[in-house]
Amino acid sequence: MGPWSRVRVAKCQMLVTCFFILLLGLSVATMVTLTYFGAHFAVIRRASLEKNPYQAVHQWAFSAGLSLVGLLTLGAVLSAVATVKEAQGLMAGGFLCFSLAFCTQVQVVFWRLHSPTQVEDAMLDTYDLVYEQAMKGTSHVLRQELAAIQDVFLCCGKRSPFSRLGSTEADLCQGEEAAREDCLQGIRSFLRTHQQVASSLTSIGLALTVSALLLSSFLWFAIRCGCSLDRKGKYTLTPRSPGQKSRWAQRVP
Repeated sequence: MGPWSRVRVAKCQMLVTCFFILLLGLSVATMVTLTYFGAHFAVIRRASLEKNPYQAVHQWAFSAGLSLVGLLTLGAVLSAVATVKEAQGLMAGGFLCFSLAFCTQVQVVFWRLHSPTQVEDAMLDTYDLVYEQAMKGTSHVLRQELAAIQDVFLCCGKRSPFSRLGSTEADLCQGEEAAREDCLQGIRSFLRTHQQVASSLTSIGLALTVSALLLSSFLWFAIRCGCSLDRKGKYTLTPRSPGQKSRWAQRVP
């Protein structure tokens, strides 16, 4: 395969990769939106506690997700335009965006490996605080927030052997609510599904980002070296010499 063919194949691969990265950015944006505005996360985040353990983790995750969406989208757009127009500066900008997106995803993976249960612990701690204070009757607002949490997660109370409020469990969960699962287990089950989706998107994002980095660097060097697919320049017609039946085009660089 000649150099022109390799550049042509790399351009096609780059455009396809940018398309999938845009789809990935849309998926991540959807997940970030659901994480911030979704009822399951919002009802925990809005708990009126003096110190909500979940708010800091939630804010960090939202900021990281929003930054990743911006970097992926900007990198894909710049690289696609640079591939079509063969613009060296735009290709360098796309490479920079993909590099920052790769670093962000590596940081997320490292955080997940180092603290795999940080989000779960923060949500469970927040629910425990709301539950304990609501059961003690210190705040009517917390009692309403506890009911809202249980309605969203379709759970009721917590059946922990370490709980000191086991006698009030029957008063809290009556009728149909008594058949619901433990809220601690319900929150864990919901987060497990959410984290599986996040891990899948991160894995796909790392693969696409690495591919985009390799292709953008290759195309940048190809553009710099003048390995363009377009035949740029001006063409003039030379006078027809005796005995020739056609005109020959001579390229003027």
